[in-house]
Amino acid sequence: MVFFRGGLHLHLRRVHKVDMIAAFIPRLVRFRKLVTFSRDLDEGVWMMMLRRPKESAAGSGLLAPFNNFVWYVTLASVLCYGPCICFLTHVRSKLIKNEERPLRLSPSFWFVYSAFIKQSTNLAPEANTTRVLFATWWLFIILLSAFYTANLTAFLTLSKFTLDIETPEDLYKKNYRWVSVEGGSVQYTVKTQDEDLYYLNKMVTSGRAEFRTLSPDQEYLPIVKAGAVLVKEMISLEHLMYGDYLTKTREGVEEAKRCTYVVAPKPFMKKPRAFVYPVGSKLKSLFDPTLAYILQSGIIDYLEHKDLPSTTICPLDLQSKDRQLTNSHLMMTYYIMCVGLASGLAVFVVEILVKRYINIKIKPIDKVKLKKFKRSKRSPRYDDSGPPPYESLFVKPKFKDSEKRWKMINGREYYVYEDARGGTRLVPVRTPSAFLYR
Repeated sequence: MVFFRGGLHLHLRRVHKVDMIAAFIPRLVRFRKLVTFSRDLDEGVWMMMLRRPKESAAGSGLLAPFNNFVWYVTLASVLCYGPCICFLTHVRSKLIKNEERPLRLSPSFWFVYSAFIKQSTNLAPEANTTRVLFATWWLFIILLSAFYTANLTAFLTLSKFTLDIETPEDLYKKNYRWVSVEGGSVQYTVKTQDEDLYYLNKMVTSGRAEFRTLSPDQEYLPIVKAGAVLVKEMISLEHLMYGDYLTKTREGVEEAKRCTYVVAPKPFMKKPRAFVYPVGSKLKSLFDPTLAYILQSGIIDYLEHKDLPSTTICPLDLQSKDRQLTNSHLMMTYYIMCVGLASGLAVFVVEILVKRYINIKIKPIDKVKLKKFKRSKRSPRYDDSGPPPYESLFVKPKFKDSEKRWKMINGREYYVYEDARGGTRLVPVRTPSAFLYR
């Protein structure tokens, strides 16, 4: 029996000096012509271990129910729908001549904004076109609000914890720093052009990935704690995490702070592993039947996991029952408040500049002429769809007989008054709704 030290490539280069290599060697593409592999003993799984983040990658605030694209589309809708209403009402007023005036940009924008936060408006459209535009926006807000409320409730109660790094593609796209064992299967897989993970060799060249030989494995923990991702065999990572968990338990660390590290849910790579013989060796036919019996008995799987607990070590979702909201969940509300105050201050400064410095340069117009011009240009338009103004109920009666101001209709007493057009209006007196007009 001979013991070799060094990397995987060195072991396979020396296989001609021995009868076989009794180790779990992955079937790599670049070594298939150099050696002969036995039947597969197991499937080696290489995983990624990283420091457990404080928040889920999906987010933890008020923006979490929707992704960024949905929020961008919603913001664009709020900014564009007001000008659309203004434009369409102006087009309608040009094509169809009636009493309804086109809506200006400012009322249109404030209608969109008030409806977005579920507030009422003082606009009362009469044309069917304008009513359809208003109803469309209200329907859009109702559906959007329903989806947001449902998703926010589900997110705060049943959300699944996710990581920012889950696949090797995430390492490459997000340019995360990662480390692995020097001379191991990961290094030769990444540097082999025929392998699927060859694109990660660019990160090795740029220095974002490195291969180190550290002993014991606990020496990798400070590197992971500093923000790097450790790529290693799943069994090795489980032993590493379990040992760290036991160490913190003996030190009296709180239960919630013992699981400092977490393993990504998806594997970095999978490779079948087997013993190695020299090319043309007769030992393959001798050992393979025996290895088959060992695999069927489950001895290999038992030996791999005998020192590990039966439960998952520091799972991705710790199943915490603490659902109290923290400042991180409500951070968006603070941002909205700060942005609102800053916007109000900016508008206040603009108003001062406009009224004090710009309006002074404009020559004032005679107020009397301006009033005559407005009266001659268009006649006043009265809106009698709402309740009567308060002052109209308390003016002096126009009738000589004061009893004519009160009428009994169907057993109810009504107050009679004349509106601005000369018509007669009735206001209930002794019903509860009469208090609205006092």
